[in-house]
Amino acid sequence: MATADTKLGGSEESSLQSEESVRRSEESRLGSEECRMKSSWESELTCIKHSLKFVLKLKEEFVCPICRGVVLNPQQNSCGHIYCFHCLQGLLESSSPSSPVCPVDRAVITPAEVFQDNCCKREISSLEVFCTNSPECTSVTTLNHLQEHLRSCQFEQLQCTNSGCRALLQRRYLQEHLTDDCPHRMEPCPHCRQPHCLSLIQDHVQSSCPDVEVDCPNSCSQKVPRHKLTEHGESCPEVQVECSYKKFGCPVQDKRGKVKLHEDAAVNHHILLVLRSNTNLEQQVGVLQEEALLRQQEVQTDNLLLTDLQKKIRPLLQQSSCHEHVISTAQRSLSRQEDVLSTVQLEVKQVSRGLPGLEELEQLRKSLDAVMQEVSGAEALREHLGTLEENLRHHSGLLDLHASQLSRNKQRLRELEATSYDGKLIWKIQDFKKRKEEEAKGQLPCLSSMPFHTGRCGYKMAIKAYLNGDGEGRGTHLSLYVVLMPGDFDALLPWPFRQTVSLSILDQSGTGNHRSLSFRPDPTSKSYQQPDAESVSNVAVGFSCFIPLNKLEMPQNAVYVKDDTLFVKVKVDMAGLESL
Repeated sequence: MATADTKLGGSEESSLQSEESVRRSEESRLGSEECRMKSSWESELTCIKHSLKFVLKLKEEFVCPICRGVVLNPQQNSCGHIYCFHCLQGLLESSSPSSPVCPVDRAVITPAEVFQDNCCKREISSLEVFCTNSPECTSVTTLNHLQEHLRSCQFEQLQCTNSGCRALLQRRYLQEHLTDDCPHRMEPCPHCRQPHCLSLIQDHVQSSCPDVEVDCPNSCSQKVPRHKLTEHGESCPEVQVECSYKKFGCPVQDKRGKVKLHEDAAVNHHILLVLRSNTNLEQQVGVLQEEALLRQQEVQTDNLLLTDLQKKIRPLLQQSSCHEHVISTAQRSLSRQEDVLSTVQLEVKQVSRGLPGLEELEQLRKSLDAVMQEVSGAEALREHLGTLEENLRHHSGLLDLHASQLSRNKQRLRELEATSYDGKLIWKIQDFKKRKEEEAKGQLPCLSSMPFHTGRCGYKMAIKAYLNGDGEGRGTHLSLYVVLMPGDFDALLPWPFRQTVSLSILDQSGTGNHRSLSFRPDPTSKSYQQPDAESVSNVAVGFSCFIPLNKLEMPQNAVYVKDDTLFVKVKVDMAGLESL
């Protein structure tokens, strides 16, 4: 393993690093499954890795040269040095667009040549560390089991889960705090038995509990449950009320008890008020009856006048109708006479010009009749031709629809024939040079493969290829990406997508020198979330610098483009993916 203080020179150093890279690559391939199972503990330790205390002094080769903490999820460069995955990603992003360099030996870091060092990862995961709660906790565990220990460590500091409580306690004291000591725990109200925060129960009892008995707001001697105050107000003797004979003129207004005594004592006075009111009402009714009688007499007089007017108007209306009819007849007769006069005037003009003889007129009439028949026939033919043209347009439209449907059916059939359901796809790209040139001229943005699936009910995916490069690799590299597409069973699948994906270009020389690169999805990226059903697909992810174009077209130990054809392969790691 290459370390920060390794001193080698010239070809010897290059040879050793090459052998080391081969060994690391083989171990990475053999341990990939184990790494996938343990990737979560490394991300959990990122925030506390600088405070870890190891039983044995941490070797320099296990220290990340970027953050100076223990290496988590180690990634090895071609120079042999290892870095934390997140540290390397940050270095690559901060160095864009220039090429990043190793902070130890200033060697250029090429993303395509970086790989995960699973051998180093196993060694680091087995290092023994003290519990972060030492010296109170004396436990010693391996690095990859530290988070598992902290989830049950009795000395771990935890925050109280009751809303509003900010207390921090060790796990061993938390339960007692939650049930007995926390001022924000939930307790039942002693009156209504409804649960409330302990610190707010007193306010609840004093201001809003419906079952607490409170003093009457009108200062009577009774105590009444708060929710019955309105009902009590309807019978409270201390409430200010008016005498029930107010509408008859009694002005008394006092507390309910005193008003009751007043009503019992002043019966005669109230009867006199009622009689006086009835007398006034009778007088008002008499006046209204007299006024109604006068109005009725006026209406009868108006009805008689109206009847007389109708009798006088009816003969006038009949005469007006007769006059209108006569005028209309005269107008029609005048119009006919004007037409006749116009006709006579035309005939006189023709006679004055000298018309041909009767025989010639008859021949002209027959010729005119023949021409009219021909014109009628031509009109009929034109109408028939128009009908035929309309039918032709209709049938042409139907033919276009059938041709379009047939094209879609053929495309669907080709997709079904090429569809893979085992998470693998080999994509044959023909006319490589022509498509590459079209892409360089901007005529063809990118190529997309037929969709493939990780199972009959699995994820739906496709490959996207930029033959002339994309992003950082535009004009210099082949760019390959994988994209998640909306599938029929997305609602039943686990999200985000977490399976490792490998992309390869296949060697057609028969020696099997294929070139492959893999990536593991970042669960926080939107590219691995469930695709929106209304969109075509998610944002594609992969390698903008998969292979330089000069190595693709003229490699030393392989043939990637043969007969103007390139084969691209994608493989999804199906481990841990259950079939529906």
